[in-house]
Amino acid sequence: MRRFTLRTGIRWKITLAIAAVGALTAVALSLVVHSAARVSMLESARDSELERVQYIARTPDAGRKPIWGAKVNDPELPAELREKARSGRRGTYIQESPKRAPEVWAAVPLGNGQVLSMHHQFRESANMVRDLDRALVIGSLAVVIGGSALGVLIGGQISSRLRKAAAAAQRVAHGDPEVRVRDAVGGVVRDETDDLARAVDAMADALQQRLEAERRVTADIAHELRTPVTGLLTAAELLPPGRPTELVRDRAQAMRALVEDVLEVARLDGASERAELQDVALGEFVTRRVTALMPEASVQVVADEIVSTDPRRLERILGNLLANAARYGQPPVQVDIEGRVVRVRDHGPGFPEALLREGPSRFRTGSTDRAGVGHGLGLTIAEGQARVLGARLTFRNVAAPGGADTEGAAAGAVAVLWLPEHAPTATGSFPIIQLPG
Repeated sequence: MRRFTLRTGIRWKITLAIAAVGALTAVALSLVVHSAARVSMLESARDSELERVQYIARTPDAGRKPIWGAKVNDPELPAELREKARSGRRGTYIQESPKRAPEVWAAVPLGNGQVLSMHHQFRESANMVRDLDRALVIGSLAVVIGGSALGVLIGGQISSRLRKAAAAAQRVAHGDPEVRVRDAVGGVVRDETDDLARAVDAMADALQQRLEAERRVTADIAHELRTPVTGLLTAAELLPPGRPTELVRDRAQAMRALVEDVLEVARLDGASERAELQDVALGEFVTRRVTALMPEASVQVVADEIVSTDPRRLERILGNLLANAARYGQPPVQVDIEGRVVRVRDHGPGFPEALLREGPSRFRTGSTDRAGVGHGLGLTIAEGQARVLGARLTFRNVAAPGGADTEGAAAGAVAVLWLPEHAPTATGSFPIIQLPG
């Protein structure tokens, strides 16, 4: 069962967090203010009503004709307050009603069992409470909106810095050693983003140093092996004819080819190679080279175009792609040229998943098992030479008829060389190739 994941930006997470905290704080404060204001107004109304009824009780005609709407033995007087007054105590009472404003009662004993009382509706004070509630609602909304705007601003700044850091780290991952995440983030604010940028830069520097050390060691070993291998091959030529001599010569030639490939990979990794550009008709050039390298392969020129490229490096790429198709694929091998795009397809089991996912890797062969021959340098060299040309080399498999669930899902491997519209500059830089889709 596939899990559903919701992806949101840090900007909106911060905004929602600030808005939620602001809303909760505003609601809590509004409830406290509303409750405190209502209690204060009710207490004030009770004290005022009690003072008035006490004043009326001190007048001479309080028991016969009370003033200001006061009543003696009012039948509507709440029973609890009536019993309290008859026991000789004064008191107040709040009578709540769901359909009208609360009523404030006050009562005092007059003697002879009589009770003087008066009441007043809490209408004006209730209107003040409603006005206060309205002001609190408006204030709460303003707090939430202001907090959300602040969250968008703060979250946007953090999100922008993280996106710049991610873009710079992506460029580092693609092999650009000059990029520094700290410089890409920029800004005068120092926060955790700067710590992250410095850590990524330190990691990239350490990784670059290790790769450079590995490249130098590889180049040194290959260079040191070049002389004895050449001597071995020369000595093998002096051996008398025979089957053992042929085996020695074959192994010596294979070792020499491996040393040359390792040296070429080291040079390509050093990013010091430069293309020697010439204008060539791509369709005619590829047709001629494929015919010489693999006569049994079919070539189709869909659209020819004049390109500025290095013929020697382009031939090297074609030779490695055809060799890979012949070694790990199955016939027929097809080569299509369409404008600046060259496709090489075989009808074998396809590229391994690791190669499709991570790209070519040295000493990893194109076979899906360990029984395959070769050293895995062919596609690595082809990809490195494509970089020198400012081109892009991609790999994919052709799905078998019947869908991906069919036995042996791949029905061939396709390597596609995308030559750039503009040739690389003298410094080796080149425009980014936009792939379709």
